[in-house]
Amino acid sequence: MHDDATRPDPDALLERLHSEEAQARRGRLKIFFGACAGVGKTYAMLSAARAAQAQGLPVIIGVVETHGRADTEALIRQAPDLPRLPLRALAYKDRTLPEFDLDAALAWGAQHPEGLVLLDELAHSNVAGSRHPKRWQDAEELLAAGVDLYSTMNVQHLESLNDIVNGITGIRVWETVPDQFFDAADEVLVIDLPPDELLERLKAGKVYLPQQAERAAAHFFRKGNLLALRELALRCTADRVDDEMRAYRRTSISTAAPVWPNREALLACVGPGANGEKVVRSCARLAAQLELPWHAVHVEAPGQPAPSAALLAQVERSLKLAQELGASACNMLSATARAPALVRYARENNLVRMVMGRSTRRWPWQETLAEQLGKLACDLDLLQVGAPAAPRRRLSLRPSPGRRKHPFWPGYLIAGLACCAAALLATPLVQVLELTNIVMLFLLVVVGVALRHGRGPAVLAAFMGVVFFDFFFVPPRLTLAVSDAQYLVTFGVMLVVALVVGQLTAGLKVQAEAATLRAHRVRSLYDMARDLSSALLPGQVAEIGARFLTGEFGADSALVLVDDDEHLQLLPGGTAPVDMAVAQWAFARGEPAGHGTDTLPASPTLVLPLKAPMRVRGVLVVAVPQGQRLGVEPRRLLQTCASLLATSLERIHYIDVAQKSTLQIESERLRNSLLSAISHDLRTPLASLAGLADTLGMAQPPLPAQQQELTRAILQSVRRMSALVNNLLDMARLQAGAVQFHKAWQPLEEVVGSALSTSASALAGHPVEVQLPADLPLLHLDAVLMERVLANLLENAAKYTPAGSAITIAAQSQSDAVLLRITDHGPGLPKGREELLFEKFERGARESATPGVGLGLAICRAIVHAHGGSIRGDTLVSAQGQASGACFTISLPRGTPPTDHGADAQGVQR
Repeated sequence: MHDDATRPDPDALLERLHSEEAQARRGRLKIFFGACAGVGKTYAMLSAARAAQAQGLPVIIGVVETHGRADTEALIRQAPDLPRLPLRALAYKDRTLPEFDLDAALAWGAQHPEGLVLLDELAHSNVAGSRHPKRWQDAEELLAAGVDLYSTMNVQHLESLNDIVNGITGIRVWETVPDQFFDAADEVLVIDLPPDELLERLKAGKVYLPQQAERAAAHFFRKGNLLALRELALRCTADRVDDEMRAYRRTSISTAAPVWPNREALLACVGPGANGEKVVRSCARLAAQLELPWHAVHVEAPGQPAPSAALLAQVERSLKLAQELGASACNMLSATARAPALVRYARENNLVRMVMGRSTRRWPWQETLAEQLGKLACDLDLLQVGAPAAPRRRLSLRPSPGRRKHPFWPGYLIAGLACCAAALLATPLVQVLELTNIVMLFLLVVVGVALRHGRGPAVLAAFMGVVFFDFFFVPPRLTLAVSDAQYLVTFGVMLVVALVVGQLTAGLKVQAEAATLRAHRVRSLYDMARDLSSALLPGQVAEIGARFLTGEFGADSALVLVDDDEHLQLLPGGTAPVDMAVAQWAFARGEPAGHGTDTLPASPTLVLPLKAPMRVRGVLVVAVPQGQRLGVEPRRLLQTCASLLATSLERIHYIDVAQKSTLQIESERLRNSLLSAISHDLRTPLASLAGLADTLGMAQPPLPAQQQELTRAILQSVRRMSALVNNLLDMARLQAGAVQFHKAWQPLEEVVGSALSTSASALAGHPVEVQLPADLPLLHLDAVLMERVLANLLENAAKYTPAGSAITIAAQSQSDAVLLRITDHGPGLPKGREELLFEKFERGARESATPGVGLGLAICRAIVHAHGGSIRGDTLVSAQGQASGACFTISLPRGTPPTDHGADAQGVQR
């Protein structure tokens, strides 16, 4: 007969069978893993491929990146019989780039079931237009099709180590591979090279070309970086080997087998009471001193007296403390006996030493936990932590409910046997006890049956107790007849009391089970929320959500998120089938659809909208296991899961927005500084050129006509360049807030007149019509800067309109503002880009012979906004619906001009 420590877990066996079946259909992946570039991963992969080919396996090169390394290229040339898949040409911007042909590889794999494909650089980003954005996703599709792969990657491309590598090297690596994909590889072969030897290869030009090697040696390929990366690669591989060893023990070796002390590890056995925290702290100190991993575990035994709620809270605090002190795992187990469960856990996780509190015997014949463990597992080391003497505390005898379902009939059988046992126990006591005390024995049986087996058996025990009491103990005995009618009242009261007590006890049992289930779900949600708080990519959110749904419901899932164009996109890695029409319906309406809802209730999947605080971020698709119906509590749990996922996705979105905004601000600041520096440096030579051109034009005797024409062209170009430099400098100063405004109350007519005089040369050939009402109020503005605004708008009107076309300047006074309009009769503004034209370096036509760099309107808007006004551009449309010109409208706020008290006083004196 097997005990808990040796009995195999049927669920684990079934899961193992399913896993082996899926693995048999899947291709095998072997990764050649290195600390950094140049250690020889590709060379080792090609060598292994040649060895496999020599054994008769069909091998083909999908893609191999030599990076110009002579050794690798020589190895390829030495293997002319190693065929290559032709690369697929993809157009990217103005170039054509070669890329791995996934469809050709799938077709080749279908023709060669035992074939092997070489796929170099697993973390490579594919060219836009490929089926998958990442090469590891191509590998995933090949593996799912049953194609075996050899591939390569560096430790810095592992997603979980990305931030660590960035902190070591100061270089951010953007091409990464998810840890889940790396962990699923069938074999990982470390290609290691000492840092000194690698640096020698770098100097010899065997890693990069000479000009690249110097730059690499000064930044990434420093010896300290190489040592740290080498340690990361070796640790990562060692952890993987340790995981494989423990997985082998779980699947291939009986849990009764002794642990293998190849790697020391500790197990803190947390019991109820204050001693649990001392055990945790002692284990943490010991683990820190020996640099060992450690686990913390507490076992609840439903068949034994359970601690009170206060002591259970103490257990929770102890496990939380273990987590804070760095425990690799903190678990609360449920088992019929504590000692076998602890032994099983230690052997499953290959934990060599157990740390526990010192326990005492409650009864002389009772064994302590340490003695039980010593008998069950002589291969485990036991370390007992001493505890100060404390007064014994009476524990509440409240059994912890089990969660495993049992057949219904054993409870009724036990109820009948318990009533028979009570009758047998009370028979010799009939001359000693009163009949009322015998009734209490039967009531005690009802309570015990209800507490252990529920309502039905308790009801049976209540009726049998009444019948047995009447038959065996009420005179006349051994008959159901009653000599005294008062006993009928006793029977009735006994039956009612038994039924009520049984119902209440069974109800408390159900409530306790429900509370335990809720606590488990809350703990699962807490773990999920904790993991989501550290997620930085939507793919990580999908992985965490899938792990939660698989653990709680055994259900497959998929995340469908909305992109920047408001289109739903399926995240890679989803395992649930997705109907995009149903997903779009749930996303658009923000309501659940599919299984168990009013919309497509027969669907095998449930689609839940991901409602974040700001908007719906997508949908969660859950494949409900066949035959399972979702009740109120499971559905509420799914809604909570969807809410947590949506909130995490929105957090990631706004982190990305904040990063982009920060980058844009810093880029803008750098550009302004650069423009200011360039403008200052160009003003002096431009002034010198303008002076020299003027001198040449006034030279005596006069220059020939052709040279004078060249001189005028030079002068015109210098002035245009000087205007451009002034625009650049003004824009930089406006952005930096370095412009001092000298505002005064000015009549608009004077500002318009000055702007017309400044732009006279540019307006030559364009009649200008000025329509300014006589009652325009004074405006509080900087006349020089506002003149600059009008001059820029007039020069633009002259520049982009046909010669001879009229330009109109009109003004209109309103209650709170003055509107100034400059209208031309040209082609108008580009449709849809009216607002964009006011951005820096934006022009109406990106490629145009018209001079300018797109700063004029940006300067206009900056100056007008500094005056508290606004500016906009519109296209005028004729009666025939054709563009007939452009109109720029400036709105300047009206104020209250000061009163001229001096003029009033002089009028009174006269």
